[in-house]
Amino acid sequence: MVGSLLYAAMATRPDIAQAVSAVSKFNANPDAAHLTAVKRILRYLKGTVNFALKYEQSDSGALIGFSDADWAGDQDDRRSTTGNVFLLSGGAVSWLSKKQATVALSTAEAEYIALSQAAQEGIWLKRLLSDLGVKTMSTVILEDNQGAIAIAKNPVNHSRTKHIDFRYHYIRECVQNGQIELQYCPTNDMKADIFTKPLPRQKFEYLRGEIGLFPI
Repeated sequence: MVGSLLYAAMATRPDIAQAVSAVSKFNANPDAAHLTAVKRILRYLKGTVNFALKYEQSDSGALIGFSDADWAGDQDDRRSTTGNVFLLSGGAVSWLSKKQATVALSTAEAEYIALSQAAQEGIWLKRLLSDLGVKTMSTVILEDNQGAIAIAKNPVNHSRTKHIDFRYHYIRECVQNGQIELQYCPTNDMKADIFTKPLPRQKFEYLRGEIGLFPI
């Protein structure tokens, strides 16, 4: 059941990505509570079976990314959850909801790690668009944490960054060579929030529409 939901979450239904990622952690040893959670996802899909990603015709080819993280959201190992989404022509073309490999010591660090993963996806998407003949400028990634943006733009190592794994400093190189442009985004407008944690119904439905999912 979870395997089938993973296929849907990765292919056409980004709105269930966070929920499916959460239940997939218990595949090795599930119990009745986990089965109930999976059935809730299936009931949600049944009620929204007519929803699909909608794209609008556009000549700009502007690729816009959103990066977010839920700090220490996992109650078992206190690891954070990375969420990112890239929009093209008004709809999501790439998205991710994944628990981070290391424990972040602060919100800024969790957001910084998420930014690094978003940068990798953004660079790949830009190259793909180039192969398809779509010319794009530097990929814009919106982030709602000022601390993470400051760390990414400042190449100096200090007490807040010296313990961060070197592979996560990839975002700095992307910013310095102009491949990635970081911009601040207010938390209320952060579209990647739907990939990091459970949300109230009203906000969930709002963000679902913001990433391009509508009834057809």
